[in-house]
Amino acid sequence: MTTFSTKRAIPAGPSSVFAAFQNPDRLAIWWGPHGFTNTFETFEFQPGGRWVFSMHGPDGKTYPNESMFVSIVPNSEIVIRHVCQPHFQLTITLQEHSAGTLLVWEQAFDDDSVAHTIRHFVETANEQNLDRLCAEIQSDAASAS
Repeated sequence: MTTFSTKRAIPAGPSSVFAAFQNPDRLAIWWGPHGFTNTFETFEFQPGGRWVFSMHGPDGKTYPNESMFVSIVPNSEIVIRHVCQPHFQLTITLQEHSAGTLLVWEQAFDDDSVAHTIRHFVETANEQNLDRLCAEIQSDAASAS
């Protein structure tokens, strides 16, 4: 099993970061790499819940996705199992940090050869995903004040 990991210090508390995952309207804004948009069909944010959505790429293509929420610990951890190709499990942990929250993003692929083939895309996309998450958190904080 190949795992891609990244960490990001986010200048907001764990509850603010968690809220950006929990709210499907907010999640649809930031989920995915730069240039992607999302259409959610099903979003059951609970352990065992389904998440069915389409990502629309800047290339004009639509990429169907289906995942299941394996576990959710409010303000602390979200584990998502991607049940369509490519198969992987994403574990997101939120830890209190001097800057606000330390987010740890670990994406474990079932098939090492698939992971190797898409490594460059995944590593870049994960960083862009976190860039977009940070922008959404910042935007939400600005609109709240």
